[in-house]
Amino acid sequence: MNTYQPLSSSGHSVSWQTVNSAKQPPQSTVALRWENEGWTAEGTLGLDNAQFVLRLSAGWVVQQCLLFRDLEDPDLWLGTDSHGRWGEMNGAHRTELDGCTDLDFINTPFTNCIPIRRLPLLVGHSATISVAVIDIETLGITKQTQQYTKVSPNTWRYFSVASNHEVESAVDEFGFILDEPNKFQRVA
Repeated sequence: MNTYQPLSSSGHSVSWQTVNSAKQPPQSTVALRWENEGWTAEGTLGLDNAQFVLRLSAGWVVQQCLLFRDLEDPDLWLGTDSHGRWGEMNGAHRTELDGCTDLDFINTPFTNCIPIRRLPLLVGHSATISVAVIDIETLGITKQTQQYTKVSPNTWRYFSVASNHEVESAVDEFGFILDEPNKFQRVA
């Protein structure tokens, strides 16, 4: 089971930088705050400073996603019924995303922290989930299968079936990724 420290209701912030940009400011940031019986996560993605807002339930289930790139209004606005049925906020049902429980932005390790905090796995156990992977440049969304394995109390392995890419990362006492080898390094 996950025994990570609970986050303070006053909030929690984390920043990472890409490994190949050591003298750059943080490339990915997230600030979480507790409001209306759930978490709101606001963050930045990559060099172009795209911004996201995710609404999470108290149990770390994704409920809503807004992505801002260069306009005041969101470029992408998705919501879910928390049972794998997704739609755009204008009411259009996104049938190709049916069954997805999580979202993944490749420009931040934060979206991997969501299932890590939520999945009730014992060491050595795995869970396979369907994930809506969002390309922030094209706004394309693909449904992919990912597997999360709890290797030790503070180490997780996640594997993307589509890209055949596997990552093993240590997490802190809150279940947030410290470093993602060859990609991200925690700076705060």
